[in-house]
Amino acid sequence: QLQLVESGGGLVQPGGSLTLSCAVSGSTLHYYDIGWFRQAPGKEHKGVCLSRADDSTYCVNSVKGRFSISRHNANNTVSLQMISLKPEDTAVYYCAASGYSDYLRADEYDYWGQGIQVTVSS
Repeated sequence: QLQLVESGGGLVQPGGSLTLSCAVSGSTLHYYDIGWFRQAPGKEHKGVCLSRADDSTYCVNSVKGRFSISRHNANNTVSLQMISLKPEDTAVYYCAASGYSDYLRADEYDYWGQGIQVTVSS
């Protein structure tokens, strides 16, 4: 079975930067689309960025120009690079795996990490 573990979260000041990493095990990363999602208190999971198995990438408008996603198949990891962080970026961040993701929707993903807290505050 596929397992995903997030790391790299923490507390940063507005305008700061943070990189999250998703380590994948139990299968070959090459075959999966990997999405990053986030969940603010009292809200549902929302897609952030997507790395497809074909090496294409996509990020939602609210983070475009600030967040980027990168894939390292040899190490079975996917990273989310975040710059110019804002308080509204505060959430629990999850990585998840899909056989194929069309729209970065949570219901497209079968495997999820445990989540990691990112807090943006002064």
